[in-house]
Amino acid sequence: MKSAMKVSVVAMTTILLASAATSLVATTIEGPAVNAAAKTKKIKLWVDTATLPTYKKAVATFEAANPTIKVTVKASNSTDALKNLQKDATAAADVFMFPHDQIGSLATQGLLYQNTKYSKTLKKTQIAGAMEGASYDGKTYGYPYGVEAQVLYYNKEQLNDDDITSWTNITTKGKMGSNLGSAGANYTFAPLFYTAGDVLYGKSGENAKGTNIDNAKGVSVLKWMKAQKTNAGFVQTSSDVLNQLQSGKISATLSGPWSYNDYKKALGDKLGIAPYPTVDLGSGEKQMYAFSGIKLFGVNQATKSALASMKLANYLTSDEVQVAGFQDSHYIPTSKVVQASDDVQNDELAKAVVQMSQTGYSKPMPKSPAMANFWSASDALFNDTYKGKVSDKQMLPKLTKMVKQASKSVK
Repeated sequence: MKSAMKVSVVAMTTILLASAATSLVATTIEGPAVNAAAKTKKIKLWVDTATLPTYKKAVATFEAANPTIKVTVKASNSTDALKNLQKDATAAADVFMFPHDQIGSLATQGLLYQNTKYSKTLKKTQIAGAMEGASYDGKTYGYPYGVEAQVLYYNKEQLNDDDITSWTNITTKGKMGSNLGSAGANYTFAPLFYTAGDVLYGKSGENAKGTNIDNAKGVSVLKWMKAQKTNAGFVQTSSDVLNQLQSGKISATLSGPWSYNDYKKALGDKLGIAPYPTVDLGSGEKQMYAFSGIKLFGVNQATKSALASMKLANYLTSDEVQVAGFQDSHYIPTSKVVQASDDVQNDELAKAVVQMSQTGYSKPMPKSPAMANFWSASDALFNDTYKGKVSDKQMLPKLTKMVKQASKSVK
């Protein structure tokens, strides 16, 4: 990104917070003008426990600029959003955190209030992948505030900058440790189908019958997986990956921001972080893809204060709050402005995740509820293929069977 766009997050925080109250006061809710005598709107906000301090501060700023809106902030696991709203939407928060892969189920079950007021603005201010994750069936529902994508972690004493550019180099000059032989292999390696040129659940990730991996491109992915069993530079690792990295038995691995603290503690200054390497599936080197995950705020369809709730959700995805999220919780922002800041670009992990979140490096995890069928079916096939239990002739029929299972509708 152009250096002119880059500004210090610290400096930017001062500027943004200084103007936050003014901009919030200037932004009015649609309808009759709000005055001191207006009835107070009381809304609830659910956030992850670790983020409570950040969002309590943000809410205090919001309330100061909006005296007729009072917000109660409570802790609730964002990954439980769908379950909690399905249980009793009327008892759930008006605004809540949730991962984008739940948006299909939330929207189709009528649990999400459509983002009818701020969609156009967010499309201008947030990265494209974030807005793709925030939308379903052509409508915007979510308010993005963070992005996750797996990256390459490596030992800088064993691999140099040239070595990490391709899977072939990594496994020739060192050893790549990853999981192809047990549960969880699908999360890391299913995106190889994107690398091959196929799609999962259509280009939008929403079409239950849109998976087309039962073809020659899909077979090339399975052949590559099978070849790793005899690749001397590939080490099957799962729960022991940290020990293997620390002991020097492996030189690199693939994981997300959630592993950073453990890997940094294990390797210290020897830890390097980079985007995924390229991989050759039989037709030349191509960028290895990952799934990206978009962190969203949503508004409960059952809210009695829709406009106030949308206003809060929009504020929580603003630049100033994303800056705070990055500083306090190391959330990688989705704001174009904050991503371009010096503090984000000078942070090795954040810079790698930002690059991996771009088009051509990752795809948001499919949003179709049918994705639930894909996980179990793909894990079994990937594990058996790696272990040599699937012959080349069996690969296409196996893929066809998996696509059929993965395409069953799920509410």
